[in-house]
Amino acid sequence: MPLKNILNKNKKKSSKENLTDKQTSPAREAPRPDVTQSTPEANGGNSVKNETNSSPQPPRPRLVFHCQQAQGSPTGIISGFTNVKELYSKIAECYEIPASEILFCTLNTHKCDMTRLLGGQIGLEDFIFAHVKGQPKEVEVTKSEDALGLTITDNGNGYAFIKRIKEGSIMDKVPIVYVGDHIEKLNGEPVVGLRHYEVAKMLKEIPKGTTFTLRVVEPLKSGFSFVGQSTGKKSGNVGNKVGSGKQTLRLRSTGPATVETVDNECASVATDKINNLLESYMGINDTELAQNIYEIGDKCDNPHDFACSVDDSDMKDFGFTDTFIFDLWGAITDAKSGILKKTQEFNEQF
Repeated sequence: MPLKNILNKNKKKSSKENLTDKQTSPAREAPRPDVTQSTPEANGGNSVKNETNSSPQPPRPRLVFHCQQAQGSPTGIISGFTNVKELYSKIAECYEIPASEILFCTLNTHKCDMTRLLGGQIGLEDFIFAHVKGQPKEVEVTKSEDALGLTITDNGNGYAFIKRIKEGSIMDKVPIVYVGDHIEKLNGEPVVGLRHYEVAKMLKEIPKGTTFTLRVVEPLKSGFSFVGQSTGKKSGNVGNKVGSGKQTLRLRSTGPATVETVDNECASVATDKINNLLESYMGINDTELAQNIYEIGDKCDNPHDFACSVDDSDMKDFGFTDTFIFDLWGAITDAKSGILKKTQEFNEQF
């Protein structure tokens, strides 16, 4: 047998070893992930240390997660990722598909449920469902009002998509555009690779009365995806539903992933409120950004220090106004004082 064929055969065999034999359609109940023992430097990376003068440290767990394609597939086993891009690559490698085919992932459901989006955190018992590209669609939209009624988020890997459509808005009346659709082009101009706030800004800057062309790609659906669909086009309540004391893997755009215990109700409430402010101010939804804003504010004693800390961080690129920074500070202090309650609804402003 030629050497090339032997190498290709071994590569496919290695990838298939990460798939189980069962599960050929989306799971109703996700199995719990396995935890094997090793000594990782980060999630999935191992190191060997020779220590002669100190007692050996107990081994840290190597995190293993189960995944499926949302439209139905065998169950895959993945590990060794520290950010969202690496996660997508691991899933793509498992199923022998390009990573660019993955639009976004949901946790513990194969449905296109925007309340279950995978963001900056994954519960150690969460089951990952990858939603891949399906049918492309193109539609002409006339911006007859100031606001289109869209909330945009992105998958952390270059794809912006629709997280929410405001009921009764312009986009709510467009028949073929739905929550979960990836925005691929705007007036023929590709927007792949742009962040959510950049796409939202482009939509916001379209003059009122203008007709524009929107090209979107919907997630590939299973044959029974209509079962249990939420009513209407808009998504459900927004926010990560994390139970008290639940351990999660925190994925970061810079630095290693870390295992954290989420038991801070104040942080959860503040993050929800900050995310709602981001919706109103920029037309985006970004839980990781909201968490980072809270973490900066939690270390500050007054709004001046908070504003300086924001200006000294990567967030300066967003160009937050002084008024908006003061609103963010108000959300943080209200959460700390206990007067801020979880908010479920918000108004989009673009």
